[in-house]
This record gives sequence, structure tokens and C-alpha cells, in this order.
Amino acid sequence: MNIFEAIQKRREITHYQQKPIAAEELEQIVNAAYLAPAGNNLPSREFILVTKRESLQYLSQATPFVPWLAEAQAAIIITGRPDISKYWLQDSSIASGFIWLSAVELGIGAAFGAIYHSEDQEESERRENYVREHLQIPTDRRIVAIIGLGYPEKEPPAKALLPRESIVHYDKFNK
Repeated sequence: MNIFEAIQKRREITHYQQKPIAAEELEQIVNAAYLAPAGNNLPSREFILVTKRESLQYLSQATPFVPWLAEAQAAIIITGRPDISKYWLQDSSIASGFIWLSAVELGIGAAFGAIYHSEDQEESERRENYVREHLQIPTDRRIVAIIGLGYPEKEPPAKALLPRESIVHYDKFNK
């Protein structure tokens, strides 16, 4: 599979087989995150690989939108370092895409669960602290997201997209 096939095949997978992911495959996915670019090559993001069932079940309650983590075989928590770079959120987001696409390449399903909430500081703090306490994450890290991983229980169809011309513009913004 090439990168374009992985992009087209990517789906949000929230129902997983109860089949363990090989350690080598998890390391490949983590390595993709590690290799993702960061502004000025600064270490503005860090990753925590979680495979313990009790931790996955705990994390599934971080927000009402991630109950599927309880079924996942693994998860990667993406943290950002505002003390290192003002681009911590962008760098973390790029790494998220690398994680997701490398999982697709390996036949592993993934789903993105936002923890950081840019428009509601109180909610963001609640979510981040919930995750932080369990995983002993230092307070100078922002917890951006959790990506759940597992072999898909089924392959969902592609979602309908908006017309391409309503999203892609050439040379100038077209109304």
C-alpha cells in the first residue's frame, strides 16, 4: 500500500477485534510518531503507548466521546510542550496523522479522541487532568489526544464528502 492508498482507505474505527497487536507493529506506529516533523525540530510533543486493559478502560471515560477505548488493544496519548515551542499543537496534530496512516498501512484500525479543548479551558483542564493523574504526566505537558488502536471488527464504508470544489481552491479563495 502506498501513502495515497492509506489516505483513501483510512476510516475511523471504533469497534475492534479482541486480537492483540504485535509489539513490533506497535513500535512501527510509535516510530512513525517519533519521525513526524516538528517546527524547528524541537521536541514539542511526546507519546505514551498504553496497552494495559485497565488503563484503556480508565481512559475510555476521559470524555463522553471515547467509550470505544475500552475495546481498543492499545492507545497512544499525544502530549504537547508549550514550554518548548509555540507550535506544540500543530506538531502534535501532524504526529497524529502519522500515527493514523501508519496504523492503516499495517491493517490496524484507529480512532482519534480529542482531549485538549481549545474553546473550553475548564473542560480541557478536566479532561487533561483525568488522563494526567492516571498516567503520571507532568503538569507542563498539554494532553492533546488519545488515538485508540485495534484490528477492525468490520470495515465501515467511506463517509460522504462535501464536493471537492467546495473545499479545494486554486490560486485564490473562490466563493
